[in-house]
Amino acid sequence: MNNFTGQVVIVTGGANGIGKATAELFSELGAKVIAFDREQAKDNSGVENVVLDLGNLPSLEAAVSEVIKKHGRIDVLVNVAGVSFPNPILELENDKYFKTLDVNLHAPVFLMKHVGKVMVAQSYGRIVNLTSIHGKLSEPTSMAYDISKAGLEAATRTVALEFAEHGVLVNAVAPGFVATRMSIVDGKDELESEWFNNIYIQNKRLPIARAALPIEIAQGIAWLASKSNTYMTGQTVTIDGGLSARF
Repeated sequence: MNNFTGQVVIVTGGANGIGKATAELFSELGAKVIAFDREQAKDNSGVENVVLDLGNLPSLEAAVSEVIKKHGRIDVLVNVAGVSFPNPILELENDKYFKTLDVNLHAPVFLMKHVGKVMVAQSYGRIVNLTSIHGKLSEPTSMAYDISKAGLEAATRTVALEFAEHGVLVNAVAPGFVATRMSIVDGKDELESEWFNNIYIQNKRLPIARAALPIEIAQGIAWLASKSNTYMTGQTVTIDGGLSARF
């Protein structure tokens, strides 16, 4: 695959799920990886873990400055961290709504600002934002999550336009169902539920008939973030097992 030897990579949400798989993959490919997460990663060999609440927006600039102070450059930023608090619109709670937007949308935007200054100055960089099929498709009780992912896709396009002349490419990856702890709702894994099996597997709503593994999403991220990607920018790549291809 792609070689990231000598590159410095920041991955948010690096303690679990897609973020962890992504951080470990970049490390295996030779990069120096710094994972921002509110939790301390376990068994995340080869990855430097920085405990950081992505919802605390004023702390982001200082965290980026520390990376520059220690490593001198940043070549790749991958915004993976995300939260979801399902809530019907008539029961929408202010704190959960704004927490979702802060973590899923505002943190990536300001990290693109802070890291982007470095990338523009060095005339090279790759940014990959993790959105979701929720960026284009909606679901009841997912108001805040849907808005955050649609907003991040829009932000991806805008930043791509602004950074293109500086050698910085900005794209997004939109997964469908992925086997991570986000699929656990109210203590139950929706990927093991009867409704998921009936609707998505038995009735073939999900053509590949299984959820993705985190590494399968990480591999798509790695290509977009690599030097092999020389021309794709401002795009959202959907990796959902064919879920959104069916009418």
